[in-house]
Amino acid sequence: MTATMNASDHRLADDVRADLLRVGTANIANILLQRGFRNVMMRGLAPLDDAQEQLVGPAYTLRFIPSREDLDSMANYGREDNRHRRAIEECPTGSVLVIDAFGSTAASSMGDLMAARLRYRGVSGVVTDGGYRDSAAIADTGLPCFQHRNAPPATPIALHPVSLNEPVGCAGVAVYPGDIIVGDSDGVVVIPRHVVTEVAAAARDAVDYEEFAAMHIGQGRSIFGLFPATEDSRTEYEQWVAAGRPGLE
Repeated sequence: MTATMNASDHRLADDVRADLLRVGTANIANILLQRGFRNVMMRGLAPLDDAQEQLVGPAYTLRFIPSREDLDSMANYGREDNRHRRAIEECPTGSVLVIDAFGSTAASSMGDLMAARLRYRGVSGVVTDGGYRDSAAIADTGLPCFQHRNAPPATPIALHPVSLNEPVGCAGVAVYPGDIIVGDSDGVVVIPRHVVTEVAAAARDAVDYEEFAAMHIGQGRSIFGLFPATEDSRTEYEQWVAAGRPGLE
């Protein structure tokens, strides 16, 4: 895999996106574990707003390092070649801006006006292992966002942007440009791009099976021989699906 990807590579098939919008991060993490991927759940991140929509999209990355006084000023921050500001204008429609803030909440990874611009441009959301300022106003934009905790101070106080759309580490997980990000109330999971189609299909199937299992558990059935699925229960499930899913309200 090359270190960078062009903006045109940031695409996700509609059917795959639809599958991922139906499933949870916990289901996805389980499917990835079955394929040998253990370190996929970002640690310590939470949705900015519990009511925000599920986040799905390919990663477009921004990496910060600690700021330095001779380079980071509000004047330099206002330049059009500033990578932080460029990220807001260059993150592709439908993508997720993943901000590697090296875990720092000493300064803001983003504020409300940047969030409003991303929302207008059709970006799917933002994830950072740092934090945001103007959090209530960001939530009002409707842009799905995840963070470690609020970080009100101005960005140049502690953060210097050094790269766009290159591999980063965010909340303990490697993120390569184009990897698929999914975020919900449980947190944020990273799906390696080359397995996303099979992972999405398997996660959708797992969720469908869980509906079948939940129906039977609600009727008093034991989880033994039912969950996790066995060969016999899978056969029973497939017959239930073929019959039109009777009993499922």
